[in-house]
Amino acid sequence: MSSDLLNQALNQTAHQTPNLIVGIYVVAALLFILSLSSLSKQETAENGNLYGIIGMILAIGATIYDPRIEHFTVIIGAMAVGALIGTRLALKVEMTQMPELVAILHSFVGLAAVLVGFNSYFEHAVMTGVMLNIHLVEVFLGIFIGAVTFTGSIVAFGKLRGIFNSAALMLPHRHKMNLIAGIAAFALMVVFVMDAGKDTLPLYVMTGIALIFGWHLVSSIGGADMPVVVSMLNSYSGWAAAAAGFMLNNDLLIVTGALVGSSGAILSYIMCKAMNRSFISVIAGGFGSDVSAAAVDKDYGEHREITAESVAELLNEAKTVLITPGYGMAVAQAQYPVNEVCQALQAKGIDVSFGIHPVAGRLPGHMNVLLAEAKVPYDIVFEMEEVNERMAEADVVLVIGANDTVNPGALDDPNSPIAGMPVIEVWNAKQVIVFKRSMRPGYAGVQNPLFFKENTQLLFGDAKESVENIFKAL
Repeated sequence: MSSDLLNQALNQTAHQTPNLIVGIYVVAALLFILSLSSLSKQETAENGNLYGIIGMILAIGATIYDPRIEHFTVIIGAMAVGALIGTRLALKVEMTQMPELVAILHSFVGLAAVLVGFNSYFEHAVMTGVMLNIHLVEVFLGIFIGAVTFTGSIVAFGKLRGIFNSAALMLPHRHKMNLIAGIAAFALMVVFVMDAGKDTLPLYVMTGIALIFGWHLVSSIGGADMPVVVSMLNSYSGWAAAAAGFMLNNDLLIVTGALVGSSGAILSYIMCKAMNRSFISVIAGGFGSDVSAAAVDKDYGEHREITAESVAELLNEAKTVLITPGYGMAVAQAQYPVNEVCQALQAKGIDVSFGIHPVAGRLPGHMNVLLAEAKVPYDIVFEMEEVNERMAEADVVLVIGANDTVNPGALDDPNSPIAGMPVIEVWNAKQVIVFKRSMRPGYAGVQNPLFFKENTQLLFGDAKESVENIFKAL
């Protein structure tokens, strides 16, 4: 009798398990949506991370609990290895290396989609008719998107890391080559599906084309567009994950991939709008291209230098101070002494605020995270449009490590590679102090006329040391 009751209980549990997993997936999906919503604001970003962590724990737990899962110990072992590697990277990688870390993580998602696609192709239930065609299209698109994401992310990682040249690769007829690659991939998909997937050659050829296409796509984009490229690859990785979800018949992976893909696409659009560029022009390599030597070597006149002590005097006499940070501040880890200077000025009754360009740094939101890390209050951090409206009221502007995002050539020089890009118009302030290591141009390879304006003075040296010296002088 007890044996019958036990079997009955086990059968009932097995019957309820799929519903339980679906329920957990729904909760996890809601947590992911809450996470994205909370991450949109600095004040709630910490909660957003917490929601995402809880949602991921629930998702992984429910997936492992699925009775269809086999080789449980292998999965746990792989997760343990991955957790160790991830923990080590999280402890070792500095904030300045986050963009390249994100790029290489995107490549892993792309590679996973490729492997899942091939596995789904070789190991699947018997299908016929429309269902087989749908499955073959899923496999084909999943591998294509994954392969493009894989090599594209590796190139982005190499450019951010300094392994590859950050300049755009300007091959002859590059746009035509991209178009031919896209048409060829589509034709191969038609052949693959019409043949009912019996011949693997179209699949292998498409994979090769997609790998080359991903490499060329990102190689053709210049260094100035790297923040948009990382955001774009984030979107690609999301769609690759969604494609893997279709192939694995996992609803949560489909939803999560769609969330990541759509949010990445929206962010890319917002950033392109901030740079006054269309998304198509960016991915086609039309922005951030090679700069002629004449543009870099053009004679703008003489620049003027200033000392840290003199900067401190200007700040003491000012009523309104604006700080505009860039990637150079991140490299020098100057955000902490910058906050000390900010607090010292506020204690003197001086109005201090920060102006952040949408593409400052090499990752969306990079500067905001750095300032939050240094405990800079959220309410004194403003976006480009807000600070530009009242720039003329600023007595002193400190440009710390920014270059291309404060370049007046974007507005004045129609031949500049960054022509048309909205910038923070710091030159409209009464005094501008630019922190620089040397007179080398910025990441886009464009010289900055700001450095030679009458109201601009340059403070040379390491940004962190320079800010510390100013703090001591204050």
